Amino acid sequence: MKWMIASDLHGSALYTGELLERFRQEGADRLLLLGDLLYHGPRNDLPQGYAPKAVIEMLNGIAPRVFCVRGNCEAEVDQMVLEFPVLAEYCLLEWGERRVFATHGHRYHTACPPALAPGDILLHGHTHVPAKAPQPGGWWYLNPGSVSLPKEGSARGYMVREGKELVWKTLAGEPYDSLDLSRLEG
Repeated sequence: MKWMIASDLHGSALYTGELLERFRQEGADRLLLLGDLLYHGPRNDLPQGYAPKAVIEMLNGIAPRVFCVRGNCEAEVDQMVLEFPVLAEYCLLEWGERRVFATHGHRYHTACPPALAPGDILLHGHTHVPAKAPQPGGWWYLNPGSVSLPKEGSARGYMVREGKELVWKTLAGEPYDSLDLSRLEG
């Protein structure tokens, strides 16, 4: 099964449209969204193409294929308009032998991680900066970056997981980093 992982859409219909076009071109089976779907929040500028109602329509169009965790910009009213669950603080996934703790990153992050075993993965957005880093204790921190408001000079992007390989890509679909999950210790 092929997964696309993305975070921090922040209500940009422009970049959500580009992401969903990449989703179709990638032939992904599932889209895992790591929160902050509709709103930009008080710390961010409005993203280009800001149109939350259009984002709602686009995401609802693929609702059966979407998994999502709650970001710090999600509210209960978002669940009233989105046709897939958006209010869970985290979800647990199994990628082969790896346990993945997927969350937004505002509660659980590298400075405040959940209980993780060696080889486990903490997957979150929130920082708007792509990341791939082993952590003390033998677990890994991964971040796809941001679709609409990238920070620290990073590109708008997402990740794709197929089999034992994770690939970070720009929103234009250009790969720029990867990780072979079978090579992780633990």
